[in-house]
Formats: sequence, C-alpha cells, structure tokens
Amino acid sequence: MLVDGYGRTARDLRVSLTDRCNLRCTYCMPAEGLQWQPVEQTLTDDEMARVIKVAVERLGVTRIRFTGGEPLLRPGLERIVAAAASLTPRPELALTTNGLGLDKRVDALAAAGLDRVNISLDSLDRERYARLARRDRLPDVLKGIEAAHRAGLLPVKVNAVIMRGVNEPDIVPLAQFCLERGYELRFIEQMPLGPKGEWDREAMVTAEEILGALQERFSLSAAEEPRGAAPAQLWRVAADATQPGGRVGVIASVTHPFCGDCDRTRVTSDGQVRTCLFSRTETDLRAILRGGGSDEDLVAAWTGAHRAKPRAHGIDDVDFVQPDRTMSAIGG
Repeated sequence: MLVDGYGRTARDLRVSLTDRCNLRCTYCMPAEGLQWQPVEQTLTDDEMARVIKVAVERLGVTRIRFTGGEPLLRPGLERIVAAAASLTPRPELALTTNGLGLDKRVDALAAAGLDRVNISLDSLDRERYARLARRDRLPDVLKGIEAAHRAGLLPVKVNAVIMRGVNEPDIVPLAQFCLERGYELRFIEQMPLGPKGEWDREAMVTAEEILGALQERFSLSAAEEPRGAAPAQLWRVAADATQPGGRVGVIASVTHPFCGDCDRTRVTSDGQVRTCLFSRTETDLRAILRGGGSDEDLVAAWTGAHRAKPRAHGIDDVDFVQPDRTMSAIGG
C-alpha cells in the first residue's frame, strides 16, 4: 500500500498522458504555449500500462484518472484505457479533458472501459470562452459534453475555474446549464499552477464568493453523504418552478484545503512520481522502466517516495514556492 508518514493511504492515481494541449487557457499557460517535452521522454503505451498494473495489483490503487495536458491528444489513449480496464481488481477509470474531439472518440473510449469524464467549461459565452481559452472552440466542447452523456459516461462532470473580473457572470448560467441537463458542475478555485508570477490570491474568487453567487439564485443545502477524500464539497440544489434540482460541488483547494484526507498519487507523462500536486520533488520511474528494473524496484521507489509525502501543500506558508512544472506538465 502507498501509506505516507501521516497515515494516509493513496488509492487514487492521476496519470498524465501528455504535456501537450490544444488550448492556451490564460490560467494554465502563456499565449505562445510552453516548451513541450521531447516525445522520447514520454512513457510509451506499454510503459504506461506497466506502471498502472503495478499501481493496481501491487499498491492497492482503486481509481485512475487520465489527465494531461490534453489526454485526447494521446494516440494510444484507448489502448491504455483498455489495459487498465483488464486488470484485477478492476479500477474505476475516469478522464479529465477539455472536450475537443471527444465526440469523435467517446464510443471507442466507452468500449475500452472508460467509466466517466470531467470536462472543462469555464464560460457559456462564446466570446468570453474564446478569450479565456485563446481558441474559439466552445461549440466543440458542448458537442463533447453531449456525446459523453449519450455514451453513458455518467455522471458527466463539468469543471469551471472562476476568475475575478473575467468569468464571474458565468457562475449562475453554468449551474443552470448543468442542472437542466443532468450534469454535475464543479467550481474550482484558481491555483498557483499557471505561468510563473501571474497568480494573485487576492484576485482569486473564493469558494465562499462562488456559493454566495449561487445562493442569490438557488436554494442550497449541504449534501448529506460524507465527503471522504473527494476534493469537492457537494451542495444539493432544490428544484423550483423553473429549475430542476441536482447537485453542484465546490473545490476549495486554496481556502479550505483537504490535504488531511488526501488519497492521491501522481505519475507525469515522463514517468515521474509526484506525491502532491504542488510537490517540488519527483521520483523517477522511467529510469527504472528503461534500465531493466523489476516490478519490485518500481514498488520500492514508489512506496519510498510516498512515505515522504508532505503533510500539506503549503500554499499559505511564507516560504511557499510554486512548482517549476505548470499544471499541463503535471497533470490535473
């Protein structure tokens, strides 16, 4: 098992399949993009499958989320999903995506064994979306969301990062959009994982502010089910004459961190174990894979790294330093 020095057990694995992305979202990367890692440094499909197999069969991982960059840019995505779905015990398999091109691949992904998706959607206003993503692709994202729902990847979850003075007007429309269609919306506080020096905590829209905006339109009550290690605090939305009920979630990673219940471990697309999203240290599995190492060697390296997992991400510490890797290079 992946047990750290504070008694937390990691059962949730985030696997980044690529650092590349076909959007240039303002909170994630500069307009010109980033320096992508050379292809030869990225784990092959077989290497990815081996790492996942060790995680599930040897280390007790029960949930896997494929991330990026944009994981749909990985040509072997369906093959990797199918390899993970064939394991015993079978892990739950999810995908976090910007939705571009999802409508063309969703049936193959479902057939491969994908269980559900999270799709990023920061605005329903086409012009505002284009400014945020630096690409005019809102209609394509909406097609991807609809296709995932039709394919039965339920519940379809929608992720939205709210930024002050940018897309605050979208809070209520996004909630209405998701409630009307049976999607589950997750609002996410902006985190310091984009271009260096551009994150300003004072400019961040907090969970309390998001909830305040929602309560001006909806009747909310805290969800009864225990949150456990889930990042989102869930709220039930009461139905009324014009609006169906449902649930929305708020991920307050900055103002109300959930580090004490964290059950995650991460592997980057170039085979580095990260025990925390904000970690400044990594453990190299790629060198073991390509150096002829055994599964026992992978287990030893991974468990050793996890024992040193920090107590918390430390954003509020006076000596906090943003990771050198941005979100696209780490994996969400």
